[in-house]
Amino acid sequence: MDRPLVALLSGAGISTDSGIPDYRGPNGLWRRDPEAEKLVTYEYYMADPEIRRRSWQMRRGNRTLKAEPNAAHRAVAELERSGVPVRVLTQNVDGLHQLAGMPARKVLELHGSARSVVCTGCHARGPMEDALARVEAGEEDPACRECGGILKSATVMFGEQLDPVVLGEALSVSKACTVFLAVGSSLQVQPAAGLVGVAADNGAHLIIVNAEPTPYDELAHEVVREPIGTALPALLDRLRRTGR
Repeated sequence: MDRPLVALLSGAGISTDSGIPDYRGPNGLWRRDPEAEKLVTYEYYMADPEIRRRSWQMRRGNRTLKAEPNAAHRAVAELERSGVPVRVLTQNVDGLHQLAGMPARKVLELHGSARSVVCTGCHARGPMEDALARVEAGEEDPACRECGGILKSATVMFGEQLDPVVLGEALSVSKACTVFLAVGSSLQVQPAAGLVGVAADNGAHLIIVNAEPTPYDELAHEVVREPIGTALPALLDRLRRTGR
């Protein structure tokens, strides 16, 4: 039996068991507090020091950096360790796939990483923890130590474009894979969601695991509504044994 080439697109739903809330689900952050969206919108962030101050306070209270991988993240890493070729295309910025054991080179972070900061002027990067330590020490809007520019999380904010290199690699993986799993994503955010259509158009066996319906369900060979923490490990175990 030929081993499948597996691409897994993960969204916020894969990390909710790790204590990180999703954004667009029934209880998602944007539904509970639409004003919070301004804190991660590039235009507002760059123009308004008060938005930046509030954004840094939001990051201080963010559980992402303290979160631990859950059973779903571990199952993906275990599939890769078993010898099945796996590439993760993640919309998440939490780094939990890597913490679970996925090699960093096999994880494409489509929306960037919340574990780093980047200067909007000189593009210097550094650890998020260092920037948050400065906020804890009293800096409300810490500037870049290299050039004095505005620092932001190394995530793709609303109004920013995805990294074209990362997106290009994700497109290549989506075209080449034999099995494509979309897990915990509403599949409403483009261009990441469009990778599902690319994979389907190129003959991949498409499986969607999500609590709510998505725009791509009709393309799927299989749609799973069960909780991701139990459904995904079982699915990946089947994949390892049967190739589908």
